[in-house]
Amino acid sequence: MRATIVSEPRERSEPAKRRVRERAGEAEGRSPSVKRRGVRAATVASAILWIGALHAATRNVQQELWAPALLSQTGLYEASRPGAIARGVRQFSPQYPLWSDGASKVRWISLPPGTAIDTTVPGDWTFPVGTKFWKEFSFNGRKAETRFIWRATADRWIFASYAWTAEGTDAVLAPEEGLPGVAEIAAGKKHDIPAANDCRACHGTSRPGPLGFNALQLSTDRDPNAIHGEPLTGGMITLAALQSDGLLSPSRPEWIASPPRIRTSDPQTRAVLGYFAANCGTCHNSSGEIAYAGPSLKHSDVAADGDAVARALLNQATAWQLPGRADGTTRMLDAVAPDASAMLYRMRSRRPTSQMPPLGTVIRDDEAIAFISSWIQKDLGKN
Repeated sequence: MRATIVSEPRERSEPAKRRVRERAGEAEGRSPSVKRRGVRAATVASAILWIGALHAATRNVQQELWAPALLSQTGLYEASRPGAIARGVRQFSPQYPLWSDGASKVRWISLPPGTAIDTTVPGDWTFPVGTKFWKEFSFNGRKAETRFIWRATADRWIFASYAWTAEGTDAVLAPEEGLPGVAEIAAGKKHDIPAANDCRACHGTSRPGPLGFNALQLSTDRDPNAIHGEPLTGGMITLAALQSDGLLSPSRPEWIASPPRIRTSDPQTRAVLGYFAANCGTCHNSSGEIAYAGPSLKHSDVAADGDAVARALLNQATAWQLPGRADGTTRMLDAVAPDASAMLYRMRSRRPTSQMPPLGTVIRDDEAIAFISSWIQKDLGKN
């Protein structure tokens, strides 16, 4: 089974566009395809054995690149020391993490020797060919999945997911259809490894790449109130480290003199907008791949003037209408009736046609919902 390959700039197919619209709640009642679940009759263990046999002869065929059969073959670990992170692979932690059903996550990046990240467009970094990213998901202390992103050629990104074996010694490449139920995360709720189409839906096709590795996320001016914020540990790469190691081109000394941050009049607004940037901004921005009429929630746009973005969300009508409300009366954020805010309603929902984020989560983020609801009442209610 081949890992998903995304070329740039390739136009998204109509089926893929329809899938994104369905997941974004714009399909007006249509149910999303159930095909992504795939291989439901198989157990995770038997699926892993089948995949391993299928990929025993993984190789390049007719210049089409494939993801390795095993995670240990991707370059994450030292060949001579199983489980030890390879030299040149560096850990990082975005200051505003994406909600992933409470998973514990570890992230790494590897840049080819002698290369640098192109920062000509500060809000849209271009990564050199050969760049690799990994993100490991654990639930209840057990590794469940590791995702792998690889810029294999100038116009090809390869996205792959690996399912950890029960012994925890290695992880095996998952099929394009994904794998259901690889880990229990709550009573009656399990983590699914996503299908290839879901990876494309989040990471995009016109400018594919990582989502949480940018100037704001790696800034040394970390937000102490960030929702689900993770502490930096020794050796983690930051914006300052990238600059000092000569890994940004052109060089960005201004990011050291004045580290990027979301500039707002109060700390709670800063934290909320950081959460929106991480969880919503990939799609909900002026250059995203779905139709969107609200203020841009992209990390670089939010950072430029956070208070202006917050005010725009408060006044912004939305085409998506809250059930039971008259057409045209639903606002993205409603200071008068916070529970009637479209954004909060959709964060609470886990129905495929209305939930937000639309992918990668089966449990709502109650901590974020409570934080944002309080913010609407205390801060936006003053305006």
